[in-house]
Amino acid sequence: MVYKNIKIGKEYPCFIAAEVGINHNGDINLAKEMIKAAKDAGADAVKFQNYHTEDFILDKKLTYEYISEGTKIVESQFEMFKRYELSFEQIQVLKDYSDELGIIFFSTPTSLKGIEDLEKVGVSLLKNGSDFLVNLELINQMAKTGIPVIISTGMATLGEIDDAVRSFEQAGGKDLIILHCVSAYPTPAEEVNLNKISALAKAFQYPIGFSDHTDGIVAAVGAVVLGACFIEKHFTLNKNLPGPDHHFSSDPKEFKELVNSIRFVEKSMGNSKISPTQKEEFNRNTARLSCVAKHRLKSGHIIQREDIAFSRPANGLPPKLLDILIGTHVKEDMELGEPFLFSKIG
Repeated sequence: MVYKNIKIGKEYPCFIAAEVGINHNGDINLAKEMIKAAKDAGADAVKFQNYHTEDFILDKKLTYEYISEGTKIVESQFEMFKRYELSFEQIQVLKDYSDELGIIFFSTPTSLKGIEDLEKVGVSLLKNGSDFLVNLELINQMAKTGIPVIISTGMATLGEIDDAVRSFEQAGGKDLIILHCVSAYPTPAEEVNLNKISALAKAFQYPIGFSDHTDGIVAAVGAVVLGACFIEKHFTLNKNLPGPDHHFSSDPKEFKELVNSIRFVEKSMGNSKISPTQKEEFNRNTARLSCVAKHRLKSGHIIQREDIAFSRPANGLPPKLLDILIGTHVKEDMELGEPFLFSKIG
């Protein structure tokens, strides 16, 4: 997929997005600091959420339990999400600031108005969160914008993902990225199930990525090895900041390590041709073995197995010719360690 300055797919370097989400804590200045830190850490993009709490929570008695600053917190979902809402004006400020720094800005809307707001600020991507995967009306509206859409598949069955993809296609959508995701915060290793990446690739003919909610960077790097071409990782300036997502998010140091590790593993994947590399070709002559004289041999000596040793460098007959060498005779005196050559035997 190529859209404006965005290239996503197996033929391109993995696209890495820092998921700011609600980790800005409702502070526009903190949000801008996070954009700058994500850019410095090597992220291709930053992702925010432009929602209105009333779009998805009407029952104010619903609670949410999370870890913040090492303490278990239980509070009203409505009040928590309301605290982190961003206005249209703030979204515009953050988009402009991202443009200024040269990092892609995108966001997760929760309504038609949210989509329209993102169109107005000129985003290059739209994100549909796992909780909204079943909101086919919203996916339908996203598709109609012509902007590439990313869908996360946390909590989903294959049938639900198929419904979302079909809704996108029926609305005329063309560019879609599907992210394997586990909606557990943080996600334990035994539930990451990275093999779903290849399963999604077989089921749907779209770029497949990974929205990572684990602690650390290992799962995301593993996802790239398995074919993920898009990585989304929660991002914070400090894991000890107050809020529900900071403790399992990557701080700038860890995120930079993630980026560097992904770039390293991309180079390491190489190709599947089984042959020596360029540097190995140089080392073959010095590190491989030859058949050499195990002791001094006189001209005319009939070569026996006990006359032959294997030693570096590989400038003589290779060990695989051992049986051919045995029983021949030495044409001229040979010194200890001298390699056997066809010109020296008869």
